[in-house]
Amino acid sequence: MKTVFHSANSRGNADHGWLKSRHTFSFANYYDPDRIHFGALRVINDDFVEGGRGFGTHPHDNMEIISIPLSGDLAHRDSMGNGSVIRHGDIQVMSAGTGITHSEMNPNANTPVKFLQIWVFPNKRDVTPRYQQINIAEGAKANEFQQILSPNAEDEGVWIHQNAWFNLAKFDKGTAKDYRLHDVKNGVYAFVIKGTAKIAGVSLAERDGLGVWDVEHFNVEATDDAEILLMEVPMELTVA
Repeated sequence: MKTVFHSANSRGNADHGWLKSRHTFSFANYYDPDRIHFGALRVINDDFVEGGRGFGTHPHDNMEIISIPLSGDLAHRDSMGNGSVIRHGDIQVMSAGTGITHSEMNPNANTPVKFLQIWVFPNKRDVTPRYQQINIAEGAKANEFQQILSPNAEDEGVWIHQNAWFNLAKFDKGTAKDYRLHDVKNGVYAFVIKGTAKIAGVSLAERDGLGVWDVEHFNVEATDDAEILLMEVPMELTVA
């Protein structure tokens, strides 16, 4: 088993006033040659957006982009004609494919929004752009892994063009579960949203991250009440 640990305070920091963002991997003006990506996982941005502000219309292509609100609301608009509000308890995915423009704005004037913006390299280039948004809070079960993303449209959660699985774990203190990888060629990047945990024998605090690979399974234990995002992705990048 191999691991890489990223403490919360080692992340890149961007403060634009209306936007405060912490970058697990190199992004925009933050660059660390040792932290470009974890396998197919390219970006984990921990964003805080002031009321009434947001990201104006901008383009993307050939990237799987996932948004998970942690509090507040996020209004989405895109060139495919989609318009919706993403709330805490939802997950959104956008396959940029051949190219898309979109905006993500905080629709509430007096309430900030906090959300995770995650990018995953796709395994197919130039696919037809697509958008998907579902509520995941309704299917949550305490002290169990909840699949919220997979490669399969028929499975629980949203789906993307990559051999990837995301699970959300909301564990009470003392809960311990074994996570078994879907593909032994994959790795898992664990991100502690809240609380503290011991993952693959490594202690993590809030907003710490841990990459785990060359392993078939590992233990996840909440050392306090914890919310943990497990992102299983291929460690080798192959594109059709």
